[in-house]
Amino acid sequence: MIENDRLAAALALAHEAHRTQKRKGTDIPYIAHPMAVASLVLEYGGSEDQAIAALLHDTIEDGGEAYADRIGEAFGPEVLAMVRDCTDGSFEHKAAARTPHAKYAEWKARKQAYMQHLRTMPADSPSLLVSACDKLHNARAILADLRLLGDALFTRFTGRRDGTLWYYDELAGIFADKGAAPARSLNRAVAAMHAEASHAQASSRMPSDGIDRPCNLDQSATKPPLAHPLL
Repeated sequence: MIENDRLAAALALAHEAHRTQKRKGTDIPYIAHPMAVASLVLEYGGSEDQAIAALLHDTIEDGGEAYADRIGEAFGPEVLAMVRDCTDGSFEHKAAARTPHAKYAEWKARKQAYMQHLRTMPADSPSLLVSACDKLHNARAILADLRLLGDALFTRFTGRRDGTLWYYDELAGIFADKGAAPARSLNRAVAAMHAEASHAQASSRMPSDGIDRPCNLDQSATKPPLAHPLL
């Protein structure tokens, strides 16, 4: 059963945390993202606590550690644990990186640590649905903007083209291995991202950003569309 008062309170707290933020490179209010993730969670059969965690999944990452205590007090330890499981770094930690090289190194380390965290989660963890819905909404947004903007889209992201494609490719495989409900939809979205990125690169190549990246990231961006097993 969905208690509207709890969802309304979670939405209010999420709005407070994100009230001045926009989606990267757009004029879309950031709150649209957690609202969309919560909607996906409910569509995939998630619980009230999972929907609340979806609304709040970026509050610590984007608003700071001060939100952790507030989430725990208002919504309980289970919701806070799911928010923690969906957080790959705090606002304070990300803000410490200043130069492009430092930002990329910090981004890569966070993403690798987060993916390892996902791999160690039990397949029945309630956090997996919230995280998978988060990544699904992001992947669909990237795909839609990639079709409009082409390769220039990747200047929005710290990982640029190669890193972004590598990250979502790896995520799709992890969620498929875990049997997460949105895994098929995420797999399709990421495969379409690869195809669209290849098409965009053929017509317009990005200038170098001067960041040396490991060979495995460069290779992953040019490989064929995904072949992850779908559960």
